[in-house]
Amino acid sequence: MSHRTASAAPHLRRLFELLAAGAPAEELGAVAAEARRAGVDARDLAEVEGATEAALRVRNTLRQHRRRETELTALFDTAGDLAALRDLDAVLRSIVRRARMLLGTDTAYLTLADEEAGDTYMRVTDGSVSELFQNLRLQLGEGLGGLVAQTARPYASPDYRTDGRFLHTGSIDAGVLDEGLVAILGVPLLLGSGSGGQVIGALFAADRTPRTFAPEEVALLCSLADHAAIAIDTARTMADARLALAELAEANAVIREHSAAMQRAAESHDRLTDLVLRGGDVSDVAAAVAGLLKGEVAVHDGAGWPLTATGEHGGGLTDGTERPAGAGKAAGGQEASGAEETAGAEEAAALVAAAESSRATAHAVFRDGRWVCAVLAGQELLGCLVLYGRPELDDPDRRLFERSSVVTSLLLLLRRSVAETENRVRGDLITDLLTAPDRDPAGLVARGRRLGIDLDRPHFLLVARAGDEARERLADAAVQYLFGCGGVSAVHEGAAVLLLPCDGSGPGAAARAAAGQLGRLAGVPVTVAGAGPAAGPRAIADAHAEGVRCLRAMHVLGRDGGGACAAELGFVGVLLGDDHDVDGFVAATLGPLLEYDAQRGTQLVRTLRAYFGCGGSLTRAKEELHVHVNTVVQRLDRIHALLGPGWNTPEQTLELQLALRLHLLSGG
Repeated sequence: MSHRTASAAPHLRRLFELLAAGAPAEELGAVAAEARRAGVDARDLAEVEGATEAALRVRNTLRQHRRRETELTALFDTAGDLAALRDLDAVLRSIVRRARMLLGTDTAYLTLADEEAGDTYMRVTDGSVSELFQNLRLQLGEGLGGLVAQTARPYASPDYRTDGRFLHTGSIDAGVLDEGLVAILGVPLLLGSGSGGQVIGALFAADRTPRTFAPEEVALLCSLADHAAIAIDTARTMADARLALAELAEANAVIREHSAAMQRAAESHDRLTDLVLRGGDVSDVAAAVAGLLKGEVAVHDGAGWPLTATGEHGGGLTDGTERPAGAGKAAGGQEASGAEETAGAEEAAALVAAAESSRATAHAVFRDGRWVCAVLAGQELLGCLVLYGRPELDDPDRRLFERSSVVTSLLLLLRRSVAETENRVRGDLITDLLTAPDRDPAGLVARGRRLGIDLDRPHFLLVARAGDEARERLADAAVQYLFGCGGVSAVHEGAAVLLLPCDGSGPGAAARAAAGQLGRLAGVPVTVAGAGPAAGPRAIADAHAEGVRCLRAMHVLGRDGGGACAAELGFVGVLLGDDHDVDGFVAATLGPLLEYDAQRGTQLVRTLRAYFGCGGSLTRAKEELHVHVNTVVQRLDRIHALLGPGWNTPEQTLELQLALRLHLLSGG
């Protein structure tokens, strides 16, 4: 019986089928064994075995191609993520996740350099379960990651714990042990190429069992690391670009704002300059600044008293008129109360303090809900500019406000220069009035009219004196005090002489107002004597003589630093006054008693005369009056009630006795 050998064709076809189905290598290798058992002759068996080896090579090649295709797909996907980079953390997490997937490791992670701390830190992890490991920080040269960062080269360790190529530290080893890692592959994240490349971090893949990483795995992880480096660099570039754009936008806004501020400043400067060139006054500047800054503006002098103002802060000056002489006056010309004058003085002192602060800082200052800027001529404080209603003042408006103070100082200097010149010319007239009033009275009156002074109108004449060291300051203060009120001043015989129009008050009130304001302007106590009203050269000269005598009497009486007129000095004023107003003195001193006697038919004046004539003895007085002593006591009690508790003081007693004697001599 003849044997027929098995054919090799079925086995060869089987190889193709398995290869097409992607069967594992074991199934491909089993085809040759099946052919041998089937009795395929030696020659055909050799063909089957050769075909099996070829099929295994084809299978390996296909597997490598598929793997490479998967890797390329992952790289392409990563490149797409980079192209649409919006969230750096999301891209880095995607890269780390793909590294773990493609290399088939238990975990993957990425570290970045911290330039400020000088080490590296964990930025992204995938597959990690240890919090200690996720918070590790590595110094340069420490651990496998430190070696990668230091050398800028990939390193793979099949067993990290026993690998002696790098420096082991307790903290890093503890973290690796806590995570359970054994085999670790690390590659650098490089910016730039060649020796000039900068290591900004490292990408790792790690297993919890020993493993040797193939070269193609190292190359794949390097490619992913390159993508991560590009992503980080792109994100930094975009952040820098956004920052630059933001800075450019901010700079552009600043430039626009500065340009607008410059334009507004130029327009404001032109407007203020035009005011000065057209002969505008301080009130015009205040109104212009108030309109430019949308607030209310006031101008005060060097002593803090108002010169002009806009809006409700102008009070009696809302129409822009100048401060009248006598800052102690209330609006309407009435004498200010003590409380009002004290409040005004406190307000003036507060403004002076704020102006001094502004002068020290060379800028406007915010005090008590208002902006204050010193008005200076060199280092001399001419006054201050005050802005209300603008608690917030940006730099351009603040500079505009400060620039307005310069214009204000120019106007005040011009006005003061003109006033000093006019006052010097007018002062010559005052000197001639006081030294030779009878030489040419008509000529003096005509000369006064040419200078704007009507000597035929009633005037108050004030004589002011301070210490010798402050004489020059007092003369300047007198010019400032009279500015804008139509008065004139001159220095005569060591004292300042002020001639000012009557304002409805008396010479004493005018003297007191001048004493307070001149003292503030000169910075020293000033004593002022008032006389008048006087009209005509001779009357003005006589008023000056009376004022000088009154000033001397005030010094003798210890009333330095105040203001008064002769009539207010009692019997001393009667003795010093030119008109010797005896009836006025008697009425002022004994008026309540005279009126009481006239209305009730009593004898209080006679009783008081007898009481003083008997040396204050009640017994002798009752005998002279022929009344009971109780009657004398009752009358004295009534006198006490009418004249006040100080009627029997030595000073008051002297005036009462003089008034009683004058009353008797005049037929009373």
